[in-house]
Amino acid sequence: MDQPTLTGSLLVAAPLLDDPNFRRAVVFVIDDDGADGTLGVIVNRPSDLRVDDVLKDWSDYVSDPAVMFAGGPVGTGAGLALGVPAGNHAPLGWKPMENLRSGSPLSRLGVVDLDTPPEILGPALGRFRVFAGYAGWSEGQLSGEIDEGAWYVLPATADDVFSESPDSLWSRVLRRQGGDLALVSTLPDDPTLN
Repeated sequence: MDQPTLTGSLLVAAPLLDDPNFRRAVVFVIDDDGADGTLGVIVNRPSDLRVDDVLKDWSDYVSDPAVMFAGGPVGTGAGLALGVPAGNHAPLGWKPMENLRSGSPLSRLGVVDLDTPPEILGPALGRFRVFAGYAGWSEGQLSGEIDEGAWYVLPATADDVFSESPDSLWSRVLRRQGGDLALVSTLPDDPTLN
């Protein structure tokens, strides 16, 4: 039986996940195709580095906060960008995400080719964010971590990916689930201080 794709989902770190790379992380899954593993970006880790300092020509188009986001521990020297077209047409240099569930509300979210001239693609984007690095799992690795309780798999919205308040995203995503996860959202970062 085929496993459902996680593409377009959020991986929200369980409170006891103590890996410093993923502590209280909210990861947006960009691609989960099974055989090649899973790729995502951490959407709640803004850095102090402004996009203007790294990709000056793109800085006029980036969504607030206008900083590079620490997308994950892999490939931190490279940039990966996500965007939503402003209009109804797919602009040159924007590629829709593959493997999304049918009817996904994220069908307008895609990967931005940073080699496309910004003056051509930038004005065609309604939302745009740049990540330094990414999170990646080999085939079967992520499903093992989920089975161990390290991650909650939750539905994503474009507002999660482009949140203007990424520092509180972990709590907000859990709280909106209701029930036990809403309660988890209230746990202090350091439970020993409770």
